[in-house]
Amino acid sequence: MADTKFLGLRTVIYAAPNLSETKEWYTKAFGIAPYFDQPFYVGFNIGGYELGLDPNAQLVEGSTLTYWGVSNIEDSMQHLLALGATPHADIQDVGDEIKVASIRDPFGNLIGVIENPHFSL
Repeated sequence: MADTKFLGLRTVIYAAPNLSETKEWYTKAFGIAPYFDQPFYVGFNIGGYELGLDPNAQLVEGSTLTYWGVSNIEDSMQHLLALGATPHADIQDVGDEIKVASIRDPFGNLIGVIENPHFSL
């Protein structure tokens, strides 16, 4: 039998038509420099997961929404909005002390944030 066990999220790739501008924005947004920086791809290690910026990726409307864990959703949303993101979905308490929200980065990518006190690595 083949080994088909899923190991969890590894990489999220966002479209980056202007790679240098997108890289600068994400460096500020996540407060970390990329670990991989080439003209064809920029990779960030965010808590053990990869955020990839691809200048050749196409922005897909209605694509999957990926939620990045945060310790304080209000502060995180204010930070992203101050950097030029636009609101997509306001902060919602979805029950059991879990809060979610989403924004669009200045390049049109949809980014979710989640504050979940029940999930830690």
